[in-house]
Amino acid sequence: MASQECKAGGDDEVAALRAMGVEAESRCLTRSEADADSNVARVAKATGIWFGGGDQSRLTAALKGTRVESAMHERFAAGAVIGGTSAGAAVMSSLMITGDERHRGGDRLPSDSSDAFLTIARDNVITAPGFGFITNAVVDQHFFRRKRHNRLVSVVLEHPDLIGVGIDESTALVVDSVGKWSVIGSSAALVYDARHATTTAPGVTPLGVTAVSMSVLPAGSSYDPATGRAVLP
Repeated sequence: MASQECKAGGDDEVAALRAMGVEAESRCLTRSEADADSNVARVAKATGIWFGGGDQSRLTAALKGTRVESAMHERFAAGAVIGGTSAGAAVMSSLMITGDERHRGGDRLPSDSSDAFLTIARDNVITAPGFGFITNAVVDQHFFRRKRHNRLVSVVLEHPDLIGVGIDESTALVVDSVGKWSVIGSSAALVYDARHATTTAPGVTPLGVTAVSMSVLPAGSSYDPATGRAVLP
C-alpha cells in the first residue's frame, strides 16, 4: 500500500511469511475500503500486521482516521504484533518523518550536490501524524546506510520530548509489551535523547543544543525509554 503500484511487494512478503508457517494475506485498501465492514472484520481477527516499504504518506493517507486504523489499535492493545519495514517503520510513531524537507540543502546548497538534508535546522524536516503505535519516539529508517543523522537530529531538537531512533537496514527495533526496546538483526539502531538537553529557544535560529545523549545499539542491545538506560550486548 505504500507503493505507487498498490500490490508491489505484497505478494512476496506474504510468501515469505507463509514459508515460516504464518497464515497470511496481502490487503491493498483505498480510503473508502478502509471503512468497509469486511476489511474491519479481517483486521479484527489478525494476530500480526505488517506494513511494507515505499512512501509512508501513502499509508497514512489511506488509513489514518479510518475504522481499519481503529481496529489495528484495538488489536495492538490486545497483544497483536505490529511492525513494518522502511515506510512501514516510519508510520509506527505518532510523529512521522515524511521524507521531505522545506528548504533543500538549507541556505548553503552546494552547486555540485543534489543530496538532501544537508543541514541541522529548524522548520526544515516535514513531519505528519503517524499511526502512533509508538508514542514516546520518532522513528527513522535506512539510517546508517543513507546517512540520515541530520534529519533525525533536527526533529529531535524541535521535539525534545520525543526520543529519536534511527534503525539501519536488515535490523529491527523490537518493542515489548511494557515498552522496552531491543535490537536484532545485522546492524544497529541509534538513539538520540534530548529530554535533558538544552536547546536554543523555539523560533531562534540557528538551531543549537548541548548535552544530547546518543547511544549506538548493535544487535543484542536493549534500551529503556522510561529511564534512558542503554545496555550493550
